Amino acid sequence: MITAKSMITVERESWDDLAASLARMSAVLPGTPADDGYRMPAEWEPHDGCYLVWPERPDNWRAGAKPAQAAWVRLAEAIAGAEPVTVLASARQWRNARNRLPASVRVVEATTDDAWVRDSGPTFVVDDLGGRRAVDWAFNAWGGLRGGLFFPWDSDDILGHKIAELEGADCYQPPLVMEGGSFDTDGEGTLLVTQECLLHPNRNPELDRDEIERYLCDHLGVRTVVWLPRGVHLDETDGHVDNFARFVAPGVVVLTWTHDRSDPQYERSAEALEILRDATDARGRRLRVALLHQPGPLRATAAEVADLDVVEGSRPRLPGERLAGSYVNCYLGNGVVVVPVFDDRHDAEALAIYAELLPDRTVVPVPGREILLGGGNVHCVTQQVPSVRRDPAAVAGTLGD
Repeated sequence: MITAKSMITVERESWDDLAASLARMSAVLPGTPADDGYRMPAEWEPHDGCYLVWPERPDNWRAGAKPAQAAWVRLAEAIAGAEPVTVLASARQWRNARNRLPASVRVVEATTDDAWVRDSGPTFVVDDLGGRRAVDWAFNAWGGLRGGLFFPWDSDDILGHKIAELEGADCYQPPLVMEGGSFDTDGEGTLLVTQECLLHPNRNPELDRDEIERYLCDHLGVRTVVWLPRGVHLDETDGHVDNFARFVAPGVVVLTWTHDRSDPQYERSAEALEILRDATDARGRRLRVALLHQPGPLRATAAEVADLDVVEGSRPRLPGERLAGSYVNCYLGNGVVVVPVFDDRHDAEALAIYAELLPDRTVVPVPGREILLGGGNVHCVTQQVPSVRRDPAAVAGTLGD
């Protein structure tokens, strides 16, 4: 017989279980994900959610960050229609973020240095037994004291572990400075990177290319790394690959392009195209490359940089400087591809190419200029939480052992 007392007891036990789950510390694990049977899934694989960080730095986001915050609301709305969204906001901005974002978006108070969660957040990896863990890379604001974009960066450096704990995931902490935007995977053993970024002396100067590649293979579960020479011209991240060349489907890569041979971007894209067309992925497939013409070139206006705070240690933003605009910097959510647009003549073509490449996804354009003014775009400010699944064959094999 169910009594009120028994119901209260069950309810209390349920809440106790929930509290214990939420309070669980994220352990730092020995070993590597690859040794433990984990891999980084492709971004087009199913997600349990997506993280963003609310922008507010007055030295990076103009007009008190209000235009950028409006862009974040649009972006959160676009993604929340497909999967759960969590936005991390500082104590002083939590109420503002909560009131401006949709009710379906979870808003969590957290201390950060800026809003680039792709780079400061963790990389999630999964196995075939229903497990999900995180890789918490070291972060030094894209260069530390040798060209980094702001100082200090200590709050961002511990953000990966915080998010791992929010998701109840244990984590690996390799002794490697690495940003999530500096690599891209097909989830089937292949990784794209640029030498310009990963071999830059302001990240891991004590490591050579082979040693960095070994870390990536061990921590992302990949076997083949395709090294491209450079990324987008004047990309302040030192050439992140996620702004330049990305997998959007097995064996399919989108690449930033320009037809203007006098543009500095042409040489960079042409050399990458030659490498990609000659490359094979981890499964032996030749890659199909789709060219996405860059917007613009786009430049910051005097009005857009006039009211930024001038802070020692932060990269100054100057009128007329070229912006590293790219349509490649998109987000592949559950059933959607969220693409930045710039009120540019190349917008429609980029959206049409995505629609052709990804016919099973809804192409959702969002305004990208305000995010670009801060130094990146849609992919740079998002971090997916991949879904976990149990492969029956793998589970049966484990039980058999």
